[in-house]
Amino acid sequence: MATAHLVDQLRLLDLQEIDTALAKAAHERRSLPVLAHIESLTGRESDLHDELVLATSAAGDARRALNKAEADVAQVRERAARDQARLDSGEGLSRELVALQEELAHLAGRQQTLEEIELEAMEVAEEADNKVAALTAQKESVAADLASLGTERDAAVSRIDADIVAKQAERDAFAATIPPKLLEEYEYARRQTGGLGAVAVRGARTEGVQVDFTLAEQSRIETAPEDEVIVSEDHGFILVRVGDRR
Repeated sequence: MATAHLVDQLRLLDLQEIDTALAKAAHERRSLPVLAHIESLTGRESDLHDELVLATSAAGDARRALNKAEADVAQVRERAARDQARLDSGEGLSRELVALQEELAHLAGRQQTLEEIELEAMEVAEEADNKVAALTAQKESVAADLASLGTERDAAVSRIDADIVAKQAERDAFAATIPPKLLEEYEYARRQTGGLGAVAVRGARTEGVQVDFTLAEQSRIETAPEDEVIVSEDHGFILVRVGDRR
């Protein structure tokens, strides 16, 4: 049966209060709303990056298709211009001039078809370029928002970390005033329960956490010597009796 002066047991409640504050600060650090926002925007930025890669590739394909269409139109125009110059010169046999006229008619039809293809390619290229520009603007906007949120996060984390450092120093100093054996018992209870080492008991009621005692346990609490360190049978934390004592 572990024993400790009641005054030292009561110190455990103060230590528990500090540890609870530290746990809350750590939870706050992990659960900052800005972190969820950053995670969401980071995912959006990644999606935009993937979309932009595809859009840029499509824009490149569209630009190459347009260049080819423009080159095809230019080639037909140049050939038609040469044929027209030869026809206008009047040189050559009559059948050659007739052939030039027929070829010019064919080239005119071919040029019209290619110009339609060129126009369609221009529209596709313009649409592709506009999509790249829109995605780029969105990605830059998200990046700017992430930078701003990063600053907000860093400020919040810095504030919380400063509080944690100060509170931890307070904790270390205060823990040093508690007898080692009792402190060891407290730390063991905290490990077993996930953070709760000591709970105040006033009469038949616990403070800060709801615990229902059996009649046998309640009798043990009421009749135990003042210096006895009582550990909850069901929960594992130390039960520190507070209030008037006999």
